[in-house]
Amino acid sequence: MSSTALLIKDLVEKHGKNRNSLMPILQGIVQEERYLSEDAMINVAKELDLSTADVYGTASFYTFLDTVPRGKNIIRICKTISCHMKGKDEIIETVENMLKVKVGETSHDRNFTLLTANCLGWCHQGPVMLINDDIYPDLNPGKATSILEEYMKAH
Repeated sequence: MSSTALLIKDLVEKHGKNRNSLMPILQGIVQEERYLSEDAMINVAKELDLSTADVYGTASFYTFLDTVPRGKNIIRICKTISCHMKGKDEIIETVENMLKVKVGETSHDRNFTLLTANCLGWCHQGPVMLINDDIYPDLNPGKATSILEEYMKAH
């Protein structure tokens, strides 16, 4: 049995076999494996007695449930109108230039993936960037550069 199959069995044991368990199980897989493989989604469907289309539909709907491999550090920049008005395009451009990637891409060393998000819930302190689980509000290009330099050193 693969490590993914074992992980899914453990998550099903923890959260249960009903439809309401789908989200916490998918989140648990992403937390451990950084994305949801086709194999993982098929196994979850079998374990919960759901269609694979139902599992994939749920996974592909939610921004934070990645269905393709991502980098070690996932950077999400808020793209709401309030962040846009406060300079999110400059932040995106700064990050793209530093990492040599465009939005939606992963760096060649697989350390960083750059994405946008519809809302990170910090509109009052935009522009905002989320790296993994860490939020960085009130950004400007200099602040974004400093934050990324720290990640490049540490991660």
